[in-house]
Amino acid sequence: MTPASNDMSGRPVIRVRGLVNRFGTQTVHDGIDLDVRPGEVMGVVGGSGSGKSVLLRTIIGLNKPASGTVEVFHRNVFALADEERIALERRWGVLFQDGALFSSLTVAENLEVPLRESLGMALELMDGIIASKLGLVGLPADAATKYPAQLSGGMRKRAALARALILDPELLFLDEPTSGLDPLAADAFDHLIKDLQTSLGLTVFLVTHDLETVFAICDRVAVIVDKKLRVGTPQALMGEGDLWARDYLQSPRVRAAREAARQEHQAWEHGG
Repeated sequence: MTPASNDMSGRPVIRVRGLVNRFGTQTVHDGIDLDVRPGEVMGVVGGSGSGKSVLLRTIIGLNKPASGTVEVFHRNVFALADEERIALERRWGVLFQDGALFSSLTVAENLEVPLRESLGMALELMDGIIASKLGLVGLPADAATKYPAQLSGGMRKRAALARALILDPELLFLDEPTSGLDPLAADAFDHLIKDLQTSLGLTVFLVTHDLETVFAICDRVAVIVDKKLRVGTPQALMGEGDLWARDYLQSPRVRAAREAARQEHQAWEHGG
């Protein structure tokens, strides 16, 4: 795959306008606007029950909003014929919070599913692609023959990420990618995402509760506040944003993460 352009001045890859999500009498989002630029990592954070994952699921078409529009690659997600919809979905990959791997299939068989369904590819051609994707996410070759239950939490996340990347998407959706991982595994996964985003030219839409991830890899962050979004760089939101957003991003855990990032940057500048 040829890396996509990282020109962040281009037309938005994702464009959301006036989005309203309701479940019964409960309004989760009330008039959300959001642009995600080509080649950026956009993080979405918010308090428990704020609808972070609902927003992701709406953008990929799994949840139909009460009103508003969602465009991905300049196409209205909810106004496409079936064939157009399938073609659009091939341009993105999704890593769900629990990985969503089929427990009865090996890792290789899990990766075969989208290749069979989308491309009708022969088995002998699949083997090389699967091996390549497993290597890309840092998994050993023997992981291919293992079942999800035989893998550690971090390895399952990587296997699910390999499946999300199997069709060479331009856009990657990540729902709580470091959830359930210990700090070292979470840090390694953050670095993997950023490395892949840079090397493959991906645009990344990332829902997370892990604020270390926000400061480590996100270009901008959208904070869900009072059913709407406050969008900016983490630093800008901390200094000038909504009071709730600023307090959320200034938690002791985040301050520690930012200090660690600052020290790492200083060490890099001075040659380690």
